[in-house]
Amino acid sequence: ITGVISDMGNGTVVKDFILLGFSSVSHSRILLFILFLSIYVVTLSGNSVIIGVTSIDSRLATPMYYFLRNLAAIDICYISSTVPQLLVHFLSQTQSISLLACATQNYAFFAFGVTECFLLAVMAYDRYVAICNPLNYMLVMGQGACAKMAAASWVCGFLQSVVLTVYTFHVPFCKSNRIDHFFCEAPQVLKLSCSDTYMNEMVIFAVAVMVLIIPLSLVFVSYTRIVGTILRMSSAAGRLKTFSTCASHLIVVSLFYGAAIFMYMRPKSTHSANQDKMISLFYSVITPMLNPIIYSLRNKEVKGAVMRILRKTLDS
Repeated sequence: ITGVISDMGNGTVVKDFILLGFSSVSHSRILLFILFLSIYVVTLSGNSVIIGVTSIDSRLATPMYYFLRNLAAIDICYISSTVPQLLVHFLSQTQSISLLACATQNYAFFAFGVTECFLLAVMAYDRYVAICNPLNYMLVMGQGACAKMAAASWVCGFLQSVVLTVYTFHVPFCKSNRIDHFFCEAPQVLKLSCSDTYMNEMVIFAVAVMVLIIPLSLVFVSYTRIVGTILRMSSAAGRLKTFSTCASHLIVVSLFYGAAIFMYMRPKSTHSANQDKMISLFYSVITPMLNPIIYSLRNKEVKGAVMRILRKTLDS
């Protein structure tokens, strides 16, 4: 990272950044701290419950819940890459962050975000096999196959984020050290560079296309096949029951991919700092909180497992 800092003649070399965050509402710092702390606690609690319930209850020892457990772990890490730093800044007089810490936060944010992109595609494939090829489901989605697909999602996320982080920070910063955002997100960081960032932006855009469009295409193909299978079912009740098993995943996919695509694949000229903050807030903070709620409220098996565990706990 030290190699990013270069001598720009009479320009000021940036070694630390200032995250402006929500400085426009600085009079409400304590209220914002309580709000974001509450969101963080709810997110950690909800996703921890999902991990615990799907690990303890033997009835949930299926591929679908194995991937859901991975999703919950990703969401805990994903929100933890941004919110703790934000909470600290709400209580401190300065909102400074070192160049190394900024790059590390950017890497973690990308790593868990990209991992979630790929895992959501894997979860769509799991639903496709379960509904369209049920007789071979356990053969295709065996324990080893599930572990490999989940591991591939994590590896792809952590490798892709290396490229994204390098092309975000491998530029000289000398314009300013004030990032108009609540964390070190790539588009806002690149605005501070005093060199031409066109190539950096194109590489980030290309990687964004790959990590968003390719998994989303796999999701689309899987659900096209699923819908075709559902429509061929003779029983209306069977169609409704089958579709309900996919509804939670479809909601999560729509929320996450929709916001991320709007953020990273729209023209640069349409970006505004306040709009970017709201979009980033949605998919990096709100979505990880909503995911366990969506899966719990719409899933009778998860709710049943929670009730069984509670009963056992109370009885003991």
